[in-house]
Amino acid sequence: MLHYFRVLLAILLLALSIPCSHAAFRKHKQHKIKSSVFLSPTFELDHGSVVNTYYFNIDFPRGHIALKGFNAEVVDEEGHPVPLHETYLHHWVLARYYQRLNTTEHIDDRGNSDFILVRNNGICPNNTNGQYYGLGSETRGTSTHVPDPYGIEIGNPAEVPAGYEERWFLNVHAIDTRGVEDKLGCTECRCDLYNVSNDEYGRPLEPDYIGGLKCCYDHAQCKVREVSMGAKRNLYMKYTVKWINWDESIVPVKIFILDVTDNWNGLDNSTVQSAERKCHVEYQIEPCSASGMADNGCIHTKRTSLTLPTGGYLIYGVAHQHSGGTGSTLYGEDGRVLCSSIPAYGQGKEAGNEAGYIVGMSTCYPQPGSVKINDGETLILESKYSSAQRHTGVMGLFYILVADQLPKPVLSLRSPIAKSINQVDAFALM
Repeated sequence: MLHYFRVLLAILLLALSIPCSHAAFRKHKQHKIKSSVFLSPTFELDHGSVVNTYYFNIDFPRGHIALKGFNAEVVDEEGHPVPLHETYLHHWVLARYYQRLNTTEHIDDRGNSDFILVRNNGICPNNTNGQYYGLGSETRGTSTHVPDPYGIEIGNPAEVPAGYEERWFLNVHAIDTRGVEDKLGCTECRCDLYNVSNDEYGRPLEPDYIGGLKCCYDHAQCKVREVSMGAKRNLYMKYTVKWINWDESIVPVKIFILDVTDNWNGLDNSTVQSAERKCHVEYQIEPCSASGMADNGCIHTKRTSLTLPTGGYLIYGVAHQHSGGTGSTLYGEDGRVLCSSIPAYGQGKEAGNEAGYIVGMSTCYPQPGSVKINDGETLILESKYSSAQRHTGVMGLFYILVADQLPKPVLSLRSPIAKSINQVDAFALM
């Protein structure tokens, strides 16, 4: 009789342990990733022409979801990928915003209360680098996948202000380099090739500003060897969105886009800092001297210090650089390497492998919990370029995803049960 009750008690204890294991198992359940492909509105390009436009309220998945990836490329009317040596994709940017119902948005309305930009968690002021995604020529060869069980949470109805709805806009900056006099000069937006001395708003350029975004604005024209008739063509930005439905098992991540041109001066909470701080987004590299060539092979290194108010666990990292880039590294306060991202250059003519262009950036996917950024930690961002020749309008951005917490450990259903069965056997023999 006593033996019977001992066995019954052991079985009861085993049964009580199963729901706990099952609950932990649900935390890591497999989600079916959904995917949709969309096209932007058409844009027209001719030899040497530029488009740098914003498309509002683009087609995008709706509902409370977790983004798992976003990729984009330029295609022609037949859907064929367009190579970079024909249309250079300077950058594309995907941003989230809330728009008041029954109103129409426009780029000039971003200071209007009808339009509320929902920026990422980055530290650049004045909404600079506030996008959720953004890449350039490297887009075809760079992974944006968010690993399980993490996701970028969007569409939470509790976060949308009353009378508004969540929308997305896409900024596309592309340069047609067919027939131009200097392909690299056009893609680096050299002002002399665009024959401009004022920016797109009519403001005079600074005397030392010789190339960058201020010279290759929408409808600008880069110098061509000769005028070619019938060269206009319609193109699209083809973008693929991957997502899963949101549930409590998904661990949300924060987006930080760090900028090597951030001139943070380290004066915490000072009016001087808030007044002077700026992320310039782009910078210029002067050609090295003969002695520089001998010393370091003509590598220009730019560094800046950045403090993240809140840290967490690094889940993903990737850099954005332009032609001439040789890599970028993010360091912790103690000098440890958090992530290094290295460009891959193409070697052919086909789309995705264009010689002389960056066609991909390596990414970091640390083991969960292996790389932690502390709250208030000062990071060092380093961006390296070849300085064998002058480069204008280059960038040194670093995109990271950070989780406040790690997923709860997965409890195997087999191990606890097997252990409990052994305990039952031992208990029953007592």
